Amino acid sequence: MECHVIDQIKYGLRYVPLSLAKSLVIPSSSKETEALRKRGFLCGVCHPDENYEQIKKANIRWGRFDIPFPYNEDGSLSDSYLGFKRRAESYVQQGIKVMAVTPYPRDYLDAGIDFRLLENEARLGEIALFFLRDLKGIVDAYQVTNEMGIPHFTIPLTLKEAARFIGVQLKAMYPERGDVLIGYNSAGPQADLHMLMKPYLPYCDYVGIDIYIGCFSNVGGYLWFFDLMLRHLWAYTRKPVILQEFGYISGGEAKSPAEKEAVLQKYGVRAPQEAKDNILPFVEKLPPRLRDHVIKVGGGDPSRYYDLIFNSDLTNHLYRELPKRTYIPGYPHTPKGQADFYRDILPRLYRIPYLCGAFIYCYTDAERCYICGQGDCPTETRWGLVDCEGGEKPSYYSVRDAFALMK
Repeated sequence: MECHVIDQIKYGLRYVPLSLAKSLVIPSSSKETEALRKRGFLCGVCHPDENYEQIKKANIRWGRFDIPFPYNEDGSLSDSYLGFKRRAESYVQQGIKVMAVTPYPRDYLDAGIDFRLLENEARLGEIALFFLRDLKGIVDAYQVTNEMGIPHFTIPLTLKEAARFIGVQLKAMYPERGDVLIGYNSAGPQADLHMLMKPYLPYCDYVGIDIYIGCFSNVGGYLWFFDLMLRHLWAYTRKPVILQEFGYISGGEAKSPAEKEAVLQKYGVRAPQEAKDNILPFVEKLPPRLRDHVIKVGGGDPSRYYDLIFNSDLTNHLYRELPKRTYIPGYPHTPKGQADFYRDILPRLYRIPYLCGAFIYCYTDAERCYICGQGDCPTETRWGLVDCEGGEKPSYYSVRDAFALMK
């Protein structure tokens, strides 16, 4: 039998008949991806600051940030939305394009728009078209909401409701979008979300994905994990792919058992089992932002709190650590390790023909973790290319040099 060698990682096979091998071959590009690549690879960063010259010197050509909900209770435009519009215009004036993330499901629900009811669904499309029209010439690309499937973004929606929330907006925007790019993203592969989005793919100019290898949970990975996830998304959707978020933490290490016990003692216990037996008093003693996050994601159900705190990535926030296995071999969580990561990953990404852009998370270090509110929690404070004072970290120069080669 004539056989063909197949990449074991991709297919879980070693030898298959040649006829089957041919059917498994996935094209590496399409007319759609080629056209988008000709417009220029999207060399971007999430949450840029206003140091425009510094940003441009790093060859960063796109900024990605969120649109606030646009209306007050009386129907007038909100100050936060008008502030976003002014800010976006300032980037455009400096020659930096804007990828805007539209509001989250909870923003609409808080405004009294329960789009889960059929009679209110049209309002979603109307607001999406408002963005497209009001921000014409300012925003060059839209991502409809963010990371559906991640609980603290999705609650109180089911994933099916979240997919429809995205799809209705894309369908409304598609006929009027012109040269503006529209699409959505997922946190990692999220096969269930992409399956539900299949009917709406004709209304997408791209499909996005966020990949954070070696940074969350007690698990590491390798650079080739990026290849695998991106190829999976391309194979399933056959749409141009944009890496909407990726990055690497520049600091953080594991705590010893004694150090962990000292953390728990601050909250009145000595071991996780004690916390489990007294979960409500334990949660009440947590830092306010972490406490509120646990209650929100847990839906106010105390029976869920222990697993959220000790058996999810929230444990990293509790102990303010990066666990021992949370890294990519060869790239320690140090300023140099972060720089080496970008030096090696960016050219690798650029060589993928169906990948049309990449947005680094993020431009500036944070003084406090947005999940737990603690200043010494590495998980959400040390992603930046520059530090909190705007000083350029080694990663800034790696990105500058890599983006310079991406036309």
